[in-house]
Amino acid sequence: MRTLRKNWQFHVMLIPAMILLILFSFIPMGGIVMAFQDYKPWLHISGSEWVGLDNFRYLFEREDSMQVIWNTLIIAVLKMIFNLLVPFIFAIMLNEVRKLAVQRTIQTLVYLPHFLSWVILGGILLDLLSTDGFVNQILGSFGVQPIFFLGDNNWFRFTVILTDIWKEFGYNTIVFLAALAGINPSLYEAAEIDGANRWKQTRFITMPSLIPMVVVVGTLALGNVLNAGFDQIFNLYNPLVYQKGDIIDTFVYRTAIQNGEMGFGTAIGLFKSAISMVLILVSYQLAKKWAGYRIF
Repeated sequence: MRTLRKNWQFHVMLIPAMILLILFSFIPMGGIVMAFQDYKPWLHISGSEWVGLDNFRYLFEREDSMQVIWNTLIIAVLKMIFNLLVPFIFAIMLNEVRKLAVQRTIQTLVYLPHFLSWVILGGILLDLLSTDGFVNQILGSFGVQPIFFLGDNNWFRFTVILTDIWKEFGYNTIVFLAALAGINPSLYEAAEIDGANRWKQTRFITMPSLIPMVVVVGTLALGNVLNAGFDQIFNLYNPLVYQKGDIIDTFVYRTAIQNGEMGFGTAIGLFKSAISMVLILVSYQLAKKWAGYRIF
């Protein structure tokens, strides 16, 4: 209660967001009951047959369900790692650019892809990465055979992860640039007086100063470990790459919306939401313990 009285202004600011959350997130949760039914749209929730945990049991019995969960974990974890590592390295490199105009220009150029939707980028990438697209034309000039980036299971995951990093690393760099701006300049001045070159200053001052932010970003990202990027996958994948590219969200879309298995699709979504909620709570506690991060 003491914390609530001290920070009451922040809680008041949350009221509009909480109203929207209740209207669009909490109230619709009544539909969760479909996960325990053989749901038929024409019978509605009240008339559909109750099947208990059969949908969840079916989830773990289906071979394609387990493959989808495995695909989601692989893609999401690799995205999480590289979307943390690449911005970290890029922020340090950008910090070494001494001309402010050059630094601002680079920042603007790498930020731009973040503001493009995957609908637009998906169309561009389908053209660029096709067997007769620009990328394969460049590879062909070096004697490399055409690669079916978006139609080969062995290449699809690599393509998804690489394009996601390209789209997001510039925007994700903002967090680390903000942390770099908070480093006391006197530390660099003292190190320079002691004879430390730029590499040693980066190694012993810049990188350690960024570690708390890395811990916060990394631990909070654990809550999204089952979110492999529906927009991206949906706009890039096709039946040829379902084996390695199908994730939980796209699987739910196909089973519930396209195939009409709404009870089963709801069960998958509920399973994912339950796991994600646990991971979010755990990641928040880890961030609080290791980096002193708190919302209020």
